[in-house]
Amino acid sequence: MSAPIIIDVEASGFGRGSYPIEVGLVLSDGTPHCFLIAPERGWTGWDPEAEKVHGISRETLTAYGRPVPEVAWRLNALLDGKTVYSDAWSFDMSWLGKLYEAAHETQRFRIASLHELVEHQRLARWDRTRDQVVHDLALKRHRASGDARILQETWRRLHAVAA
Repeated sequence: MSAPIIIDVEASGFGRGSYPIEVGLVLSDGTPHCFLIAPERGWTGWDPEAEKVHGISRETLTAYGRPVPEVAWRLNALLDGKTVYSDAWSFDMSWLGKLYEAAHETQRFRIASLHELVEHQRLARWDRTRDQVVHDLALKRHRASGDARILQETWRRLHAVAA
């Protein structure tokens, strides 16, 4: 069974006025991709509490972020016609919508809830399995591609047990 493509979006904050600052994904074969996003001119909202979670400063985005149209193009090139999965799809879908709107592009992939792929009996073991994956991978920072990798590996382990 092929692993699902997992996507994760880090944002400038948790509520209104927030915008995407990093998109990470892991393809079915385990290949990771991660893009820091340079804020658009009108994207000014910044929540210091969110920065404490993801550890990405606005200065880092300004210096190293890629332009919004480039990120939208790269995501479409990688994901065209595919369904990708997120554990926080309503938030991620909203932030990706903001990205594509600012880029004046059409998003050419579908985003869905990762929980659509996890049966009820496996869902009961999700948190425990995820905790073990976090421990085993020992990733030192909370970033989009690392989070996507954790989610995909959790899915793999849950499905390996039943296989």
